[in-house]
Amino acid sequence: MQFDLLVRGGTLATANGTFEGDIGIAEGRIAAVGALDDASAAEVLDATHLTVLPGVIDSHTHMREPGLEQKENLASGTRAAVLGGVTTLFEMPNTTPPTVSREALEDKLSRARGRAWTDHAFYIGATLENIEALAELETLPGACGVKLFMGSSTGDLLVSEDPDVLRVLKSGTRRIAVHSEDEPRLRERIAAFAHPKVEQHPLIRDSECARLATERLIRMCEETRRPVHILHVSTAEEIPLIVEAKRRGLPVSAEVCPQHLFFAAPDCYTRLGTRAQQNPPLRDATHQAALRAALAAGVFDTVGTDHAPHLVEEKARPYPLSPSGMPGVQTLVPVMLTLVSQGVLGLGQFVRAVSEGPVRLFAIEGKGALAEGMDADLTVVDLEAERVLEQSWIASRCGWSPYLGERLRGWPVHTVVRGAVAVRDGELFGNPSGVPVRFGRMV
Repeated sequence: MQFDLLVRGGTLATANGTFEGDIGIAEGRIAAVGALDDASAAEVLDATHLTVLPGVIDSHTHMREPGLEQKENLASGTRAAVLGGVTTLFEMPNTTPPTVSREALEDKLSRARGRAWTDHAFYIGATLENIEALAELETLPGACGVKLFMGSSTGDLLVSEDPDVLRVLKSGTRRIAVHSEDEPRLRERIAAFAHPKVEQHPLIRDSECARLATERLIRMCEETRRPVHILHVSTAEEIPLIVEAKRRGLPVSAEVCPQHLFFAAPDCYTRLGTRAQQNPPLRDATHQAALRAALAAGVFDTVGTDHAPHLVEEKARPYPLSPSGMPGVQTLVPVMLTLVSQGVLGLGQFVRAVSEGPVRLFAIEGKGALAEGMDADLTVVDLEAERVLEQSWIASRCGWSPYLGERLRGWPVHTVVRGAVAVRDGELFGNPSGVPVRFGRMV
């Protein structure tokens, strides 16, 4: 058997377990999986003592292009992604201008062409002005769906009143991703703190802000039956709402972020200051423990980073003038594998959350499994590698990470995107080859 690329001697990981084997790749697809002792290839990747995962998908990133390229751009952000083992990403609409029209989507797709290291798709932002067009916009090539901000965050995309949220939910059929914080309560809380400090960020955007909005969203999901995906769940109080909604058969799914699993207040604010500031906030150990338990129990369908880079000098502004958000796409794999090594979740659960989960929820075609005929997207990791995250590894244009100085266990070694080696032995390899993600019909 002759292949274009042969990944030899690895431990292949699926959501249901691991097995030893090789992967033969031809014309960008997986052509054979198993013991390929007699196979040859134009290129061979040695995966001895390494673990091969289906390509990791980060379905929640902000690449800041167009308009905010001083923080990040599609080239630098996707470069950071492949160095971190991510092969596909979805990008959010709150750029400048925002992605709220066909023209804005096509502009992003054009900007990514020949510059993106990962496969990619872009969310359409819901606004009061484009609701009637959303059903058409969400089906355009390169669109992964609609993003709805029920609470204000970075940018000016906000649809907060229930009648307007209902109109958005009735405007199409694909799963809609939602920033779930209650805007009326948020405004009340902001007004209640005259001279706030960053350690009060989780008190201002308190757990009730999140609970109220998620409760409202689930109620409207029940009314419309529109599939909804609750992003960056951060509170213990939201978890039983999500569990009950799923028990009742509502089309509700949920995401958790690595940073909410890894960091806990007040220590994170003491050590990181405004670099720990994001929306919704990093919260205390009680919430962290609840999120970890829910992830282990299968409540969360995806893990997404909410990669939201800002420059160091921007983050250094005094709170609340400092912007919310932190980079994370490059550290998704080592941070989550560290949690795997600590027993917070199993390796199969990680695969399910970053490969199979996004594929199932968003009807991604050709990805999410180590199987014949699938896109040859591979994240090859060393589960035993342990080292401190250093500045020199950071490829994001913003130039920093909240995990700097943290000792992490489980690191990406090789990254393959549709059969093209993007990272070999931890070093960037080849040229950007990312293309728009293909989608099928949701069922």
